[in-house]
Amino acid sequence: MARTIQSLERAAAMLRLLAGGERRLGLSDIASALDLAKGTAHGILRTLQQEGFVEQDAASGRYQLGAELLRLGNSYLDVHELRARALVWTDDLARSTGESAYLGVLHKQGVLIVHHVFRPDDSRQVLEVGAMQPLHSTALGKVLSAYDPVAHSEAVEAPREAFTARTLTDLEDFEGVLDLTRARGWAADVEETWEGVASVAAPIHDRRRMPVGAVGITGAVERVQRDGELRPEIIAAVRDCARSVSRDLGAQRF
Repeated sequence: MARTIQSLERAAAMLRLLAGGERRLGLSDIASALDLAKGTAHGILRTLQQEGFVEQDAASGRYQLGAELLRLGNSYLDVHELRARALVWTDDLARSTGESAYLGVLHKQGVLIVHHVFRPDDSRQVLEVGAMQPLHSTALGKVLSAYDPVAHSEAVEAPREAFTARTLTDLEDFEGVLDLTRARGWAADVEETWEGVASVAAPIHDRRRMPVGAVGITGAVERVQRDGELRPEIIAAVRDCARSVSRDLGAQRF
């Protein structure tokens, strides 16, 4: 038992060292600073790396804090709180666009739908709360992958299945889409996941500008597009909704 506690103490000290010193540290630096044998330090670093708490730069071999710590640091924001903050705004989004509105968060290697507002018409619809969507092909997934380092890692490392002829599976092409998403502040899915269906989504941030989810609409291509292009008023409505939810979570700048 004492050995296990000591290992945890050493791991915690290692994380504090990486958080408080230079951005990246070598194995010798870490072992010396913590008065550990290199073999012991390497074993702890390897375990932390496997869990995503530490990352190793491929070129220099130096270590830095990993993206999984972002996920843990963000855990104070409960999914139920996010949903509660988004209720009114997603209702308005569905009403103004005439399409179904969705709120999604990262879960394992996909997007978990935590809130779904039906399209405001008399058509038969199925509630999709609790459903999972892929990261690489959906608008919600692309937004999360573009802004959340953990989601990005999941999307890059997981197999990117081709659901339709339009699905991007090549890594370079996918990264290009993520760059575009960050540049314009929203993502789209036009028949990349489901034939005849198009989606638009934008990121939700908290008071620290951390990505905590994504909101978007989904509908038939002929309604979401006009003359082969996404309708600008739908894009604007989705972005306004994301900004409003973000403001309610304390975000100040966009």
